[in-house]
Order: sequence, then structure tokens, then C-alpha cells
Amino acid sequence: MNTFYFIAFLSIFFAILVISAKNPVHSILYLVLTFFTFTIHYILLNAQFLAIVNFIVYMGAILVLFLYTLMLMNLNRDSEPVKSNLIKIAAVIGGGCFLVTIVASLKALGASQPVVLQNPNLGLVKNLGKVLFSEYLLPFEISSILLLSATVGAVLLATKESNKQTA
Repeated sequence: MNTFYFIAFLSIFFAILVISAKNPVHSILYLVLTFFTFTIHYILLNAQFLAIVNFIVYMGAILVLFLYTLMLMNLNRDSEPVKSNLIKIAAVIGGGCFLVTIVASLKALGASQPVVLQNPNLGLVKNLGKVLFSEYLLPFEISSILLLSATVGAVLLATKESNKQTA
């Protein structure tokens, strides 16, 4: 249980660093660490498939896309628009609502009981694979054919575009 609270503290700490970092690249790197702590939470909750998907999809694909997009943008302080007082007031109100939510959740934390799974094999990848390849085999195969046809179509469209440019 102490591991859970330590990882939860790290999740909150890195999430605050995401918001408060001045450099956008540092903010994205803190977001990577935040998602990594989420992956550890999934492992602690015995949800192996969600941990793997979170690690591959969010940390591997989406955040790399964020990082490349951010690197391609020209972020100069000179081109940054000046924020009006209305936006600053809205930010203070939003921060106050967030503070009220945090205080309410901390009060509710003392009254709650820990959740214990009835079936310890609930989130295992092995069980998901058995169900996926027995009960849902036909939809799984149809979706794989759909993805294959989309890949072939994307390659054909890309080669037609490159052939037009060379001609």
C-alpha cells in the first residue's frame, strides 16, 4: 500500500510540473513521466493489458508526436499575445475550483475503504487473449483485414503522389 501512495504522489508531482514548467519541451518530458507513473498504477492494479497499451500508445506514439509538433512550431516570446484580465480572472476561478476539488477528495479519502478484487486474474493479458481468440475471433479477424486494406490503400496513395511528382 505504501508503494501505491508513493507512485500517486509522484503522479501528482509530475502533473503539477507539467502545468508549471516554463519550457514546453520540459513540460512534455514531465508528461512522459506522469504517464509512466500511470503505467505503474495499472501494474499495481493487475491490469497488465492497460499498462502495456498505455506504455506503447501514449508514451510511445502520442507524446512523441507532441514533441515533434512542438519542435516544429516556432515559439518565441515576442510573438506571444498579451493575455487580458478576463482570462486571468477565469484562470483564478478555475484554480479555485480545482483547489476545492482536491480538498473534497482528500476529505473523502479518509472515509473510503480499499478496493479488493474478487478475482485476482481479472486484468491479465492471458485471459484477454483467450476471450479475444475464442469468442471474438471473427470480429478480430475482420478488423485485421480492415487495417491491412487501409495500409495497402495508404501505400498506394503515397506511391501515386510520388509518381506524379517525378513525372
